[in-house]
Amino acid sequence: MKNTIPDTMQAVQVLSYGTDFDSLQIAEVPTPKPGRGQVLIKVTAAPINPSDLLFIRGQYGIKRPTPTIPGFEGAGIVVAAGPGPFGKRLIGKRVACPVPQDSDGSWAEYVICIAMQCIKLPSDISDEQGAMLLANPMTAIAILDEAKTRGHQAMIHTAAASALGRVLLHVSNQANYPVIHIVRREEQVNMLKAQGGKYILSSSEPDFQYQLKELAGRLKATIAFDAVSGEITGQLIDCMPTDSSVLIYGLLSSAPMPIDPHQLIFYKKQVEGFWLPNWIQQRGVVKTILTIRKAIKLVRAGFSSQIAEKVPLNAIYDAIAEYERNMTRGKVLLVP
Repeated sequence: MKNTIPDTMQAVQVLSYGTDFDSLQIAEVPTPKPGRGQVLIKVTAAPINPSDLLFIRGQYGIKRPTPTIPGFEGAGIVVAAGPGPFGKRLIGKRVACPVPQDSDGSWAEYVICIAMQCIKLPSDISDEQGAMLLANPMTAIAILDEAKTRGHQAMIHTAAASALGRVLLHVSNQANYPVIHIVRREEQVNMLKAQGGKYILSSSEPDFQYQLKELAGRLKATIAFDAVSGEITGQLIDCMPTDSSVLIYGLLSSAPMPIDPHQLIFYKKQVEGFWLPNWIQQRGVVKTILTIRKAIKLVRAGFSSQIAEKVPLNAIYDAIAEYERNMTRGKVLLVP
């Protein structure tokens, strides 16, 4: 298979980190060349995720020298490989790819990825679904695994109407594992009920904390995974039983957390962080492969992220605005 790889490509660049997105630009930049153990992927789809927005704002766990290209995952066709045998076997294959943390991302026409970390996509999984394979299905699987491995009988999950939340609802139902799903609006309660959710609470209800405390105590929900942070984190700590843990894995609110220290000192409650890359690293190669297979099985069964819109790179400003306005609607995909 012969590929004509251009010398330059179109890409979204972050010129400087900031609280808004004025520092983004569409630029013509040199097409990267794969080094040892790397492959060059012609990107066919790349999602906008909350982690990408945090990265652009400078609030994510990593920062790269600017200008830099955002995008932590995507899918496409391997068109070139650097030295090393594994990458050459991928040329011409469709793959999903996690982007290395120290290199430019997937919001571009081409991206470099580590050959050993690429996931070959089966013929029955589209590029669009493959592009979203990592952040949502794998995180949902990881969250459930973490709760069960730690020995908790039930869990609480915030932002439950999100794409990730709906995948978690499915995998927890499959495992017959009780989850209290917290949303913000009544229509989201109805949506999750229609999708098989049993324990669903709206944080906008006046007696929300009373309901949460009663239900968490009855189910023995002693672990919570919080994608929002801020005020809701303090409410979780206050309402959960003694000897509970809240694991924060998202910053959707970007607000301070008002936590009552009495809960930490006298009731043995704690707050931790949870980050998928660390979880994967701790699992090792074999268990990670098994998790990937589970994620592929989920996508095949139709339990993947809903796609709200597909847009070209030069529509990035409107795409981000629309995604932030209504994340429940589904993912916005960049299709170079």
